[in-house]
Amino acid sequence: MRLQTQDSVNYNLIFLYIQQLSPLIQNNQSHTTIKSSPIFAPSFLMTQTTNKYTWIAAGLLFAALWASASTATKIGLTIAQPLVIAVVRFGVAAVIMLTYTHLIKGNRLPKGKEWKQLTIYGLLNITIYLGVYVIAMQSVTAGIGALAVATNPVIISFLSVFFLKKKLTGPIVAALLLGAAGVVCAAWPLLGQAAVTAKGLALILFSMLSYSVGAIYFSAKGWNGLPLFTINGWQTLIGGLLLLPFALFNYNTALNHFNSTFWLSVLWLAIPVSIAAVLLWMWLLQRNAVRAGLWLFLCPLFGFAIAAWLMHDPISIYTLAGIALVIGGLVIAQRSTKR
Repeated sequence: MRLQTQDSVNYNLIFLYIQQLSPLIQNNQSHTTIKSSPIFAPSFLMTQTTNKYTWIAAGLLFAALWASASTATKIGLTIAQPLVIAVVRFGVAAVIMLTYTHLIKGNRLPKGKEWKQLTIYGLLNITIYLGVYVIAMQSVTAGIGALAVATNPVIISFLSVFFLKKKLTGPIVAALLLGAAGVVCAAWPLLGQAAVTAKGLALILFSMLSYSVGAIYFSAKGWNGLPLFTINGWQTLIGGLLLLPFALFNYNTALNHFNSTFWLSVLWLAIPVSIAAVLLWMWLLQRNAVRAGLWLFLCPLFGFAIAAWLMHDPISIYTLAGIALVIGGLVIAQRSTKR
């Protein structure tokens, strides 16, 4: 599949990783061009040369920012309903991206069947995935949420067997089982408590499934050169609008406090996570796609560390074992997709 960003930023970090490293998700065209956006690029990334310190700084910052999303969500849930957080986040992110792609870059609007594709993609990738995810975060810890997100590359590889008719291999099955076992293992001592419920765990895994299906749908469709900033801006807006009726139906004024904590949570999710982390990821991919993938393995570690620091999530031997299993699954998946 040919992926032309044209100075645009893709929301789908994990999907970009799979597209770069795996032959499971691709079409006949194999040339990939990735350009980071100078408007959002930090100054230390604008140099043409890359030394090891810049590489390490960018990788660590990416992993920390991306892993912080679950904790930021949990903080927001202390003063607002989940769907309210989601809808406002999508609105902020969509306005930023659509302003950039259409008003600043002058990119064309979607047309014809592209609107249908954007609606389906937004439904899978925003309405269902992030809508269910933020609801699930009410019943799981921030660390478990971050760990579940880390399993996405493995789930995408597994689902491509059914949706893209790829060969099911032993390593992919093993990676999927290890990833699922890791999430359950980390959550095991907390199951039945208020911190983690079976319902919350099921919902968060379902949200990961929807995200993975959305990634495969995106890869399988032709977008006629539509820039990714345009695709993501509109799918975010459409997905948020589809979620809006549910947010309004369940809205309770007493449960929502639009104070500094709320805006800090929402703006963190929309800007440092959805834009800055993605820019860092694309910069890493541009330099070395294989080495960039290794930074994903740090996301579960950062996720639990941030959750323990800010939310006082417990870290036990089960936590460490769960992280090890998920990282083991990612290692197996990465090695198998590079063959």
